[in-house]
Amino acid sequence: MKEGADVKRGTPLAPGEGEETEMHRFLLATMICLSLLAPSGYALAGKDLDTVQARGTLICGVAAGGLAGFMMVDNEGKWRGIDVDVCRAVAAALFGDSEKVKYVPLSAQHRFTALQSGEVDVLSNNTTWTLTRDTALGLDFTGITYYDGQGFMVPKKLGVKSARELNGATICVPSGSTTELNIADYFRAMKMTFKPVIFEDIDQIRAAFFAGRCDVYTGDRARLYSTRAANSANPDDYEILPEIISKEPLGPAVRHGDNQFADIVKWAQYAMIEAEEYGITSNNVDEMLKSDNPTVKRLLGVTPGMGKALGVDERWVYNIVKQVGNYGEAFDRNLGAGSALKVDRGLNRLWSQGGLQYAPPIR
Repeated sequence: MKEGADVKRGTPLAPGEGEETEMHRFLLATMICLSLLAPSGYALAGKDLDTVQARGTLICGVAAGGLAGFMMVDNEGKWRGIDVDVCRAVAAALFGDSEKVKYVPLSAQHRFTALQSGEVDVLSNNTTWTLTRDTALGLDFTGITYYDGQGFMVPKKLGVKSARELNGATICVPSGSTTELNIADYFRAMKMTFKPVIFEDIDQIRAAFFAGRCDVYTGDRARLYSTRAANSANPDDYEILPEIISKEPLGPAVRHGDNQFADIVKWAQYAMIEAEEYGITSNNVDEMLKSDNPTVKRLLGVTPGMGKALGVDERWVYNIVKQVGNYGEAFDRNLGAGSALKVDRGLNRLWSQGGLQYAPPIR
């Protein structure tokens, strides 16, 4: 069958008149199964999705103390950041309103318990996707919001230019994080020692480091840039060392078991990436509704079907882009050139621009 060919119910798909092929029987059986399983649409709601829809609000777990560029309360008491924008995108897809989100600050140690127990619906708080978290903790990571790696920040007055010079250093680390494990692996491999100063709360770590209780602040490099810009009295007094000691794919997680809810979170992220790829922005999305591009028409719901397949409104992508923006817009205003952080986009560029951000086709 040629791609894009129309298939009409009741029309033979045979090479000869009246002849029924194996493909025809397969398609007929598939349509019957779909009609039996999901009479109101292709996707079936699970218990988590049912709970969220009945509540009318998405509960999003963010990091206690915040992190500039990712999740932080602004001067008006509103949560801002690229991780916050993921939650807003999911709410836009579910409810048509990106503001229908409640944010719950969680410590690194408590965040997984909060998700497992149902205290929050989704974690979007700078969490690294690992095998054990994906399996032993019963979580589903839905995508990668930010590709990062762990590094080190030190006061310039120490005169340290490389992580290889940190033998015997005291290092502030968050409890219950991959950060702590990565440091142990790195120092063991380098045949060096260090003295961990462990805190549960990120605010305590920042205060201890800038007060001089630790020689080193460690974490994902974006976190280091964010902390230096937002929390130090003079950012020029601190040096971020060149070594990157780990892979840190950061993204949202949901409870294992509700596939449709996980799909909505996943495809809300992909929609932001795909919108950027096709040049759809919060400023031009209304004009793009008139586009003749078949992909753009599917994305924005002009050609229906994608919303039904996901179990949401056909204008779900339109609502995300109009209210939240595409991935590039979210990156720029929170972390990039449009922010105070001025973080280079690096690996988080689109795949077509030499980066790793890549969305499966919405079709």
